Amino acid sequence: MKSNLEKYKAQLKTLEDKGRLLIDAMQLECHPEEFEKEFKKILKDKYKDYLKKIPTFSTDYQNWYSEAHAVIKQLIPDRLVDFVRFYEKPKTRKDKDISCGNYVIEDYLLGLIARDVFSNEVKVGPYAAIPQFKQQLAILKSANQRFDSSLFDIMQLVQADLLDSELESARLLQKNKFFRAAGAIAGVVIEKHLAQICANHNITVSKKNPTIADFNDLLKSSTVTEIAMWRFIQHLADLRNLCDHNKEKEPSNENIDDLISGTEKITKTIF
Repeated sequence: MKSNLEKYKAQLKTLEDKGRLLIDAMQLECHPEEFEKEFKKILKDKYKDYLKKIPTFSTDYQNWYSEAHAVIKQLIPDRLVDFVRFYEKPKTRKDKDISCGNYVIEDYLLGLIARDVFSNEVKVGPYAAIPQFKQQLAILKSANQRFDSSLFDIMQLVQADLLDSELESARLLQKNKFFRAAGAIAGVVIEKHLAQICANHNITVSKKNPTIADFNDLLKSSTVTEIAMWRFIQHLADLRNLCDHNKEKEPSNENIDDLISGTEKITKTIF
């Protein structure tokens, strides 16, 4: 089984490759003649095959942005604001003030063209977003250095591997119909993960032996999670309690399946 470190590296490599294709998509859309001349010179008879690989920026960028945003938030959160800034239109920007310096990718997706009020000449157009996207890709590439840097805290990656291993054990117990034991292990995984999230966000946990519900309430009150996720985790806590404390009712295979699947979901989506 691949480690989470290997999975993250592979995901990052895929995003970088997609990013390079998206840059070519922008250049092809903005400067088609120059693009054809340059790439035909480089690729020769392979040029037409390469054209087939180039995506349509407007349809593929949003997925790329969402994935890259999640990676940067996890690995280099201090660069997240910069990453977003190259995409989102500045709230204080007025239409008359649009320039190459503040033209962003959101403008590109809208096809925005700014013209001079008096001469109607184009002041700035979609081509101005190419440097902005190159900066986004550079930020994403810098995340790759964190994997090999001695400053990178791999504790969370190691813990993720351990939690995955424990969930595999829970699945095996479920398969052999040891439902209470499987549910107990899943509950421990939830507690460990929620405790780590609290630590990530510098949330003080005052109780000596906090429960899933305690961690869940702290994360909601600190706005780390929203109401829907709070309810979902509370449901998992109820299933865990059924396995650990309720001796009058036996947990079903469906209960355990929901508990383990839900546990896997929160360990992969909440950080």
